[in-house]
Amino acid sequence: MKSRRHFLTAATLLAGGALGGSPDLLAQLKRADVDPDFVVKNGRIRQSIMGWCFQDHFNAVELAHHCKAIGLVAMEGIPVKAYPEVRKLGLEISLVGSHGFAKGPCDPKYRDESVAILKKSIATAAEFGCKNVITFTGMRFEGMDDEKAARDCVEAWKSVLPEAEKAGITLVLEHLNSRDDTHPMKGHPGYFGDDVDFCADLIHQVGSPNFKLLFDIYHVSVMNGDIIRRIRQYQDIIGHYHTAGNPGRAELDDTQEINYPPILEAILETGYSGFVAQEFIPTWDDPVLALRQAAQLCDI
Repeated sequence: MKSRRHFLTAATLLAGGALGGSPDLLAQLKRADVDPDFVVKNGRIRQSIMGWCFQDHFNAVELAHHCKAIGLVAMEGIPVKAYPEVRKLGLEISLVGSHGFAKGPCDPKYRDESVAILKKSIATAAEFGCKNVITFTGMRFEGMDDEKAARDCVEAWKSVLPEAEKAGITLVLEHLNSRDDTHPMKGHPGYFGDDVDFCADLIHQVGSPNFKLLFDIYHVSVMNGDIIRRIRQYQDIIGHYHTAGNPGRAELDDTQEINYPPILEAILETGYSGFVAQEFIPTWDDPVLALRQAAQLCDI
């Protein structure tokens, strides 16, 4: 049941709106559906957070305390030096970073570097009890042959998989959209793995249970759509999920087009028990309230 404070806040906003509310007031009214005291109760979705999205507001440890208070169970996209303190708070590390999306194994120039960083990330994941390490295809380059680039990716990933399999670590390949050019983290023009069906094909070519798909709901929405059907189609190879609103990669509120509750139900219906990480860039004046709203929406 939502708190009395929540209902009073909504009533106050409604009263203000009746007097001819400003755009800011109307935005606040949309947020009135957020229980300011909400804490995750159901926990059917194991919620995590991608730390880089909130780096302009909090350092990793400050953000960890907010996550703990809301009831999230994990973090990712934070500096490795913060891992011990985050683990001490009882939060898991849901995903370890690696070589980044710009310098991936599709480009022979970055192949050895990508492999070396992946091996280091596998060791870090094993040290901190994390089961997933992220990987990317990398960016297109001048004179690129798509078929050769795909083979180079597959061969590079196969070269590190014995270490991942031995450590019980899964590499998760992220599909990214190449359409949005408005912000360096809202879209990635030139990214090779910008089609989720193509990424799924690469995963099948690798052919290891320790190599799976990072299904970013926002990026799939931008590039492919048909989200629930694809979740069902690729359920056997999905190892991780990311969220964000579309358009804009902002909050999961009613300003965006993705309807998250049925998507999350579809995820649960597949038997998925891994993490779903909140990876939206907060635009609200109160970023913690924005995170609480996302956690509330996803606690189905």
